[in-house]
Amino acid sequence: MYGFVLPWEQRKLGEIVEIKSGKDYKHLNKGKIPVYGTGGYMLSVDSALSYHSDAIGIGRKGTIDKPYVLYAPFWTVDTLFYSIPRQNYELDFVNYIFQQVHWKQLDESTGVPSLSKLTISNVSVKVSKFSEQQKIGSFFKQLDNIITQNGRKIDLLKQLKQAYLQQIFSQELRFAGFSDDWEEREFGEMYKKVNEKNDLSFTSEQIISVANMYFKIDSAARSNNDYMKTYNVFRVGDIAFEGNRSKHFSYGRFVENTIGDGIVSHVFDVFRPIVDYDKFYWKYAIHNEYIMGRVLMKATTSSTMMTNLVSKDFLKRSILVPYVPEQQKIGRFFQQLDDLISLHQKKLALLKKQKQAYLQKLFI
Repeated sequence: MYGFVLPWEQRKLGEIVEIKSGKDYKHLNKGKIPVYGTGGYMLSVDSALSYHSDAIGIGRKGTIDKPYVLYAPFWTVDTLFYSIPRQNYELDFVNYIFQQVHWKQLDESTGVPSLSKLTISNVSVKVSKFSEQQKIGSFFKQLDNIITQNGRKIDLLKQLKQAYLQQIFSQELRFAGFSDDWEEREFGEMYKKVNEKNDLSFTSEQIISVANMYFKIDSAARSNNDYMKTYNVFRVGDIAFEGNRSKHFSYGRFVENTIGDGIVSHVFDVFRPIVDYDKFYWKYAIHNEYIMGRVLMKATTSSTMMTNLVSKDFLKRSILVPYVPEQQKIGRFFQQLDDLISLHQKKLALLKKQKQAYLQKLFI
């Protein structure tokens, strides 16, 4: 299989690694040696539990299902075991064995998840000869490096996108090819509030979730015509306000209907464009906290869990808007950037799926 020799030998983890306990670090001074807990790096001190031997960290209490490699020198807290591979067992190979164990199924506590040295030691696994371990460990480490590089590329593209969004929509800086010729317009010049009620042309299968923008099935509404008549029609290009606050949207957010004509609950006000516009541009504009935060701060009222839109105040608020040809250029620019991010995300997902398939074939 993949050029590796089978069958492998059955071993207990206690035969493969020496499991050691972490200790309290509070008596130590600040230094350059990292201290690790179940969640990863915590701080640095001036002493180590392991000066020369690399290991695999595995939670004793708390997070018990996230083992990871620890490179010497290091210190671990008392909630994190460190497992040093014994002679003739390769670190990366052993790490991938640890990744395949269903640690949560070995939880020994009815409260905070816990593992003991005995439980870890008694886990039965299959191992290959040392020369083969080196090849396998190297193979998966290279694959992990590729996955990490792709993840960083996605993060960089997202950061670039956010920087571009702020530059364009703040008008503090301008890109080559994008003009400064924007005009200030009230939302009431570009949108009107519509009260188009469902005349039963739309069914319960065409109810749209404003929060998630997909068609949802509402079985309770299926046979209740009076209830269905209270729904507002939500057509492609319309926008509606979803008032849940989050770390990205301090006052809630607008969403644009791009999935198809449907209906939404009467609690959502629907606004329909009355001017020519570029749908891609407005998708990014209405989701931009830099722009909409200042608008919604003056056009919403707060309740316990969410904010409510005051439609008449919203329609009086104004923003700077480029002309339609400029909207089209900006919209295409960000759409292409999103397509590139999506492409890399699909590639990353495929790499992770391939890695998992290889791990399952080799270690299970």
